[in-house]
Amino acid sequence: MPHFLGEFECKLDAKSRMMIPAGLKKQLPDAEREGLVINRGFEKHLVIYTRKEWDKIVDDLARLNQYEQKTREFIRYFTRGASELMLDGAGRVLLPKALMEYAGIKADVVLACQFNKIEVWAKDAYDGQMDNEPENFARLAEEVMGNGRRAAGE
Repeated sequence: MPHFLGEFECKLDAKSRMMIPAGLKKQLPDAEREGLVINRGFEKHLVIYTRKEWDKIVDDLARLNQYEQKTREFIRYFTRGASELMLDGAGRVLLPKALMEYAGIKADVVLACQFNKIEVWAKDAYDGQMDNEPENFARLAEEVMGNGRRAAGE
């Protein structure tokens, strides 16, 4: 499973196409052949997955109990708007209009890599999110990563 690295600022062109930055494109060697999938994030942003990663997620969803209402609702909301992205010859992808509206994306975008996915944020929303960093980030780290979890590198 690839772990993406980096944070990239992009501008959409007049046709809502986004150029995949060279540093990120190097981390996506199969994207031109296999495509990517874009979907809604849990906050007001979008998420890009490789096709292989999306297929793993869908396989996990397919194993859930479809007879439970909460499961059906989650699957509906989670997959709502999921779309395939194909890179054109210039290394651009066309962002779906409905997803752009959901995330409030106009022209300036931040791509924030997170392990196996790439978050796509409207720049102003991302800046607002990052401006709300906890005053005591060390305490948050302890709460999330402490409490008997393995030490780094183990």
